[in-house]
Amino acid sequence: MELLVDLFGYLSIIVHGLTIVSQSMALGGTLFLVFLARSLGSRLDRFGIAAGTARIAGYAALALLLCEAAAVALQTAVLMETVGLGLRNVLGADFAVAGLVKTAAAAAMAAALLGLRERAPVLPLLALTLIELAAATLTTHAAARLDNSEWLLVVEGLHQLGAAIWIGGIPCFLLTLARINDGVTFRLVGARFSRMSMAGVACILVSGVTMSMMYIGSLQGFYGTAFGVMVGAKIGMFLMLLALGGMNFLLVERLRSNPGTSVNRLRRFAEVEFGIGIAIFFAAASLTSVPPAVDLTQDRVSWQEIVERNTPEWPRLSSPDHDVLALPALQAKLDAEAAAQKGAPQVAFIPGAGDLPPRNADDIAWSEYNHHWAGLFVVAVGLLALLNRAGLRWARHWPLCFLGLAVFLFFRSDPETWPMGDIGFLESFRDVEVLQHRFFVLLIVVFTYFEWRVRATNWTNRNAALVFPLLCAAGGTMLLTHSHAIANVKDQLLIELTHTPLALAGIAAGWGRWLEIRLNPRENPVAWQIAGWVWPAYILFCGLLLLSYREA
Repeated sequence: MELLVDLFGYLSIIVHGLTIVSQSMALGGTLFLVFLARSLGSRLDRFGIAAGTARIAGYAALALLLCEAAAVALQTAVLMETVGLGLRNVLGADFAVAGLVKTAAAAAMAAALLGLRERAPVLPLLALTLIELAAATLTTHAAARLDNSEWLLVVEGLHQLGAAIWIGGIPCFLLTLARINDGVTFRLVGARFSRMSMAGVACILVSGVTMSMMYIGSLQGFYGTAFGVMVGAKIGMFLMLLALGGMNFLLVERLRSNPGTSVNRLRRFAEVEFGIGIAIFFAAASLTSVPPAVDLTQDRVSWQEIVERNTPEWPRLSSPDHDVLALPALQAKLDAEAAAQKGAPQVAFIPGAGDLPPRNADDIAWSEYNHHWAGLFVVAVGLLALLNRAGLRWARHWPLCFLGLAVFLFFRSDPETWPMGDIGFLESFRDVEVLQHRFFVLLIVVFTYFEWRVRATNWTNRNAALVFPLLCAAGGTMLLTHSHAIANVKDQLLIELTHTPLALAGIAAGWGRWLEIRLNPRENPVAWQIAGWVWPAYILFCGLLLLSYREA
């Protein structure tokens, strides 16, 4: 139970992100079934689109049930442990009631969709969709506002509805594209989903602008608070989605004049749209862990501080000794005092105890050294990948640079833990920041293995080639949820201002490589060429960002 309490903040973000993904797929799939698959039934019946759509939405509803139940159980357990409330009192709280309603609605939706498939009655499905949406809005920032809460609840609901229609409906759209085999039907489905997506985009735009005005309030709130920075990340990814959606819209229009037009690009861009949409959902989950910008009137970062922190300086390529870091120095002092008094030494820092580890100037230098050397590894990866793309065969071994990065981070990222520090390997996982660092190291090792085998040994397993782009995009998405154990709010935000563009570049690199693999170079030569050059350029950009990283 203590470990659960220690990791609660990070786990709640991850579970909430999974909840948003499954909710959007369940609601989007249901709306796709009602307004597209059934509406075009005479055209789609022979392809089994309605049944397949019902299956996707049903399993998404089942996943939503599990995620929401886990979220309620997690919050209930932590409240009972930390505050001492009884089970009945916790379950009577607004968040628990809303969560239980969502769970019940998801269970009914899953039963109807998986049990009756395409025969599930429309009106009950739409009613369950509205109930699910209404309950979901009661767990947002709008429910906690003292002013304009009713209006904001409507806007939050509109925002979630738009995301469900557009992003949540994409898996069903991909299923449809995979099953139909004639250009006329392609055009009908593409045109209908384009109209649905435009309605979703309109909902997102109207609600997004309104919430930005109500939750951020000013330009300084946008760039000077964690809430504003994460909203900026969502806007950046939303613009990526608009670009992809716009190109798909043009291709659907081309089908009007030429039903024989290849839809390979339409499928692949839709896959990337869904992947970026998932990243947006996790960014939205991360927003729930920070207060709206309008409520944070103190400790905002000024524009001058941002410029000063991000002014390029020569990278730090020499490291301070481990013994001069704040925590080892403090532990050595406590050990010496205990030896003088012939007593048991006091532990300087206990992971997960709720206290932040001490830091000094040498800790900052240690961290900057780590980031700068990591930047050298990543710059080497980007340059070698570009050279390999240009035709230099020997540069195909570039993934091995990532292996060197993984080893470097394993030893250096958390100096207070094993193998360099006194905190044991398993014990260190009670610290959320250490847990995230170990996770990123594991991601790097896994995709290094797969990508190197694909590049160097001509591994023909096509699915193996997809591991690198998927994990690269996943790593960028998880970086959006990454937190730092730093007491100074301004310093923490200034670090996030560096990590956010890193996350966005990682996401773009991953999905760029995905397009290079998945596009047909004969049917889409220009898009394939662009994707092949863009993703290593983003990797190189990540390396340059790391080389310019500063904490003071």
